Amino acid sequence: MSDKIMVIEDEKKIADAIAYALQREGYLVDVVNRGDMALERLPLFQPDALILDVMLPGTDGYEILKKLREKGRRVGVIMLTAKEDIVHKVLGLELGADDYLTKPFDMRELLARLKSLLRRLQAAEEKPQATELSLGEVVLQLNKRTAFVGTRALDLTPKEYDLLTLLLSSPEQVFSREQLLDRVWGLEYIGGTRTVDIHVQRLRKKLGEESGKMILTVHGVGYKTLGGYRDN
Repeated sequence: MSDKIMVIEDEKKIADAIAYALQREGYLVDVVNRGDMALERLPLFQPDALILDVMLPGTDGYEILKKLREKGRRVGVIMLTAKEDIVHKVLGLELGADDYLTKPFDMRELLARLKSLLRRLQAAEEKPQATELSLGEVVLQLNKRTAFVGTRALDLTPKEYDLLTLLLSSPEQVFSREQLLDRVWGLEYIGGTRTVDIHVQRLRKKLGEESGKMILTVHGVGYKTLGGYRDN
């Protein structure tokens, strides 16, 4: 069965060009030009991935992404925007976008990123997943995407959760910043390694003074976690 892609874009020429390119690749395509209409169509079409514009009439792309992730269904999302400000890109990624493209873009690049995203999603579905991951006082309930320090629930962004999951899954393993970018944000992510540092800082703060010590800085390389905490 062909993958289903929803294109949510209010500029008709861009939407038509994307839809044409996707259909030539064999995808099933649904095109929506308003954000509020997209929210109505999503449960009906059940797409495998979205090509999602940020600036939309009715409901913007950020709100669509937020509502989509709140429902918990894993749908790949590539966001499109005319804005080049890194702040807007980070916001979309923190809300749960998988990738980002700035207009104007090359259609071949969009198709390549979409294929890569769909492969990652398929691999994640096929790989047997543990239901819980713990280290020290930190417990992740992976099927619910919830995190706790003891009995205290943590309010983590999607990328913070994915980063913590990766670090906790391999205690003592040193991950370079580049590896963390590749594994959490994807090979196509164009942001710098400073993104990793910012997310680690936020994780340490949310974990608290004691549990935050489990994420250690390996100077000149990246980060790792330890079962026993100590100052780094």
